[in-house]
Amino acid sequence: MRKRQRLGAYAVCVQGGAVLLSRFTRSGRWTLPGGGVDHGEHPRDAVVREVFEETGLAFVVGPLLDVLSHRFEHTDPDGVLVDVHNVQVLFGGVVTGGTLTFEIGGSSDHAAWIPLADLAELPRTSAVDVGLSALSPADRPR
Repeated sequence: MRKRQRLGAYAVCVQGGAVLLSRFTRSGRWTLPGGGVDHGEHPRDAVVREVFEETGLAFVVGPLLDVLSHRFEHTDPDGVLVDVHNVQVLFGGVVTGGTLTFEIGGSSDHAAWIPLADLAELPRTSAVDVGLSALSPADRPR
């Protein structure tokens, strides 16, 4: 079995009673905007780049909120079984500008400010809930 490890950096951004999310193209599930850290790239730089790529918005990184670690088995296109280890670094922060747009040709196809009241009905990754619960009490949704 092959092994693959992936490091990603993700933004937890709540403003005006809504959380910024992006939607996976394949599954339709919503997740925190972010993605893979390039070789030699600092995770703080990666999250700024990834938020811009997926949403068109400028993100200013705040505190480190949590680090998630998930393992699962996956069969790649060549039929080889792969032991995948994903490490997700979650950062708080704020959007300071830009125009909300959608990524073209990437792993996400839509970005939106989702009202916190609508989250319960939304198909989403567990990272969304973990990220929101990791916010400081002053920033946590009520």
